Amino acid sequence: MPLADHLRELRNRLAKAVLAIIVVTVVAAFFYNEIVNFVTKPVLDSVGCGKNFEELARSSDKTQCAAITINGLLTPFTLALKVSLMAGVVFASPVWLYQLWGFVAPGLHKHEKKYALAFVGTGVPLFLGGAFFAYKVLPTTAKVLIGFTPNDVNNLLPLDDLLDLVTRMVLVFGLSFELPLLLVMLNLTGILTGRRMLGWWRAMIMGITVFAAIATPSTDPLTMLALAVPIWILYFGAVVFSLMNDRRKRRREAEGPDDDEASELDLTPEDIGEVETVAASRALPGQSAPDRVNGYDDVT
Repeated sequence: MPLADHLRELRNRLAKAVLAIIVVTVVAAFFYNEIVNFVTKPVLDSVGCGKNFEELARSSDKTQCAAITINGLLTPFTLALKVSLMAGVVFASPVWLYQLWGFVAPGLHKHEKKYALAFVGTGVPLFLGGAFFAYKVLPTTAKVLIGFTPNDVNNLLPLDDLLDLVTRMVLVFGLSFELPLLLVMLNLTGILTGRRMLGWWRAMIMGITVFAAIATPSTDPLTMLALAVPIWILYFGAVVFSLMNDRRKRRREAEGPDDDEASELDLTPEDIGEVETVAASRALPGQSAPDRVNGYDDVT
């Protein structure tokens, strides 16, 4: 299509995507309290104060806890908009992802479409798996962090800070689960070989373990391993796939191109004298004169 038609199609698809996000955001605004309760429930169940601070101060229980607060007059409204928009982007993702695919797909070849669908179909479950792990380790993380609160000090946890913490943890865990997908993509493009990835296994295990220890600041090693072990498994799965893919590439190169594939052309320049010698050697018997090769002269 001409450039103007491409821009017009991009405008239409962006309009549909934005409209879907707006509609879902408006619907999510009616369930604002339920969304906030769902996000904050793990933290409140772990470190939430079951009674107010005055009763807690008079009691003999010295367990550290926190109370969620909202500061400012406009904060509740802006927080509601933020939570609703975040829910709108997440729940409207099938629509805007389809619009993005509809704009990109016509410019892709058949095998490129196959790889793109495979990456999307694999990347989404991996991201959701990482987000699920983040949601599960939130209570332990909150309990460890709240334990640093000094005695006789009330811990007020702003709701917007809590939502930012949950969002960051979900993104970090979800993207960390995309590591094997990135390695497989680099292997398919020929940038990284499976043998080299296998040689990195000691450094990768150490790096993943350190990342898990930082992402889950808990003294319990089981919580750290709950994040590190799945990433280890995904990493070695990517290594096995890359080794098999490299082996398949070597086998195909040894067998040569298929009947429906074009062979590689030898574009190395040759000396003119060598070309004339080869042409003369290919001449038919009785036509081996240098000025006529296979019945044709040089001009023809």
